[in-house]
Amino acid sequence: MMKVTSVVLAAALGACAIQEDAQTAQDDWREAIVASPITDAGCYHAVYPDMSWSPTSCTAAPNQPYSTITITDGTQFTVGNGSDYALQVSGLIKTGVGTFPHVSGLVSEKDGTANSYSIQLNSNFMSGTAACAAAGSNCLSWAQFVYSSSEQAAFMQNWLIGYGTTCPNANWFSDGQGDCYSNSDAASVPTLPLTNDTDLSTLKMSGTAVAGGNDTLVFASGTEAFTASEPDSTTNLASAWNASEFNIIGDGNASEAVFNKSTAIEVRIAVKDGSTAAPTCVVNGGTTGETNNRVLDACNAFAGTTPSIEFRETGK
Repeated sequence: MMKVTSVVLAAALGACAIQEDAQTAQDDWREAIVASPITDAGCYHAVYPDMSWSPTSCTAAPNQPYSTITITDGTQFTVGNGSDYALQVSGLIKTGVGTFPHVSGLVSEKDGTANSYSIQLNSNFMSGTAACAAAGSNCLSWAQFVYSSSEQAAFMQNWLIGYGTTCPNANWFSDGQGDCYSNSDAASVPTLPLTNDTDLSTLKMSGTAVAGGNDTLVFASGTEAFTASEPDSTTNLASAWNASEFNIIGDGNASEAVFNKSTAIEVRIAVKDGSTAAPTCVVNGGTTGETNNRVLDACNAFAGTTPSIEFRETGK
């Protein structure tokens, strides 16, 4: 009996080791594929373990606003609508990467319906860009890298805040408040259900800005990765991107992602900005109007080849 038990135990340990090796290999692949975006126009798809991108059909992004903030005084109890941390650097961000390194207690999420949420990597409100030149000094451009679970789409949403009642052309939509927004083409991405900790902790999103070229979103989860892109001239992101917010929040129209009470999420934002200096954790530095029902803990900044900030959100 002892011999049989030992054999079974050894087999179980071996299976666990193989599973851990596979998970580590997939983690390494996601890290590498997000760091190697294709900057060509269009949408692309990659599947583990292949590091090459294959062209895939783009789809139309949802015609709904992923709203700007409506308050700025930081009195929000829940995360979002300005009450969020942002990473800020003294120079310009070339690439931003958002991850959720540690998640615990996750059982469910809903925004009206189950598994309805967006994940956003957002820029600062940018003044003096060429995209706003026709509207004067009060105009601000703003770029969002967005994954919408309900729309099954990854895309960029662009804003010209304070542009006026007449938007630049038919590709831009008015929000009725003097702001204009437009969308890039979207990559078709499956809905990712949030029913356990692993669902969120294996996800990576990056945004890359290239002056005179294309800005690119990469969304990686599990064994798949997707890209969408648009010309940098849409918002002139590369010329003025110095701060970034990343979070999981409501799926557009200033809505709220509601997690079960025990959910705790660690958020990490890392950047490439040509520096190794620690960035700044900007309190109430968020730019999007969507929210979640978590509460912010302290934020810490780290120096290195990819300067970063990290903070937790809990259900206190």
